[in-house]
Amino acid sequence: MRRLFSTFAYGAPGAGLLLMRLAASGALLSHGIAALAAGSAPASVAVDLLCAAIGLLLLAGLWTPIVGTLATIEAASLGFSNPADAGFYLLLAALAAALVLVGPGAWSVDARLFGWRRVEIPADRDSKGKRDEAPPL
Repeated sequence: MRRLFSTFAYGAPGAGLLLMRLAASGALLSHGIAALAAGSAPASVAVDLLCAAIGLLLLAGLWTPIVGTLATIEAASLGFSNPADAGFYLLLAALAAALVLVGPGAWSVDARLFGWRRVEIPADRDSKGKRDEAPPL
């Protein structure tokens, strides 16, 4: 999974990635919830549920490359099916595609699950790599 991310950026770049995830997930969640509340056709309920689920996963930063790809596809399809709001949905598709390419950032579930780990080597090893042992009695 680590190959799917360039880095888990900390500091200002990590905060920028968090803001990107918040913006994309907020737009997807608001679209999904609004469409479900409006009582759409049964065929589009599945698409609206998928949109809301993608928004929740992006908000948490879980499985970002996969979820971001789904968000890109869904936002692009919404942009082509709603010509009046095409600019908004295509911008959302570009934002989701950027998240796929860059990664979720340090403040995400992906960073906790798949990020770099710190390995500490105990200090009680001698120069040959063997542990100091007590002499046999």
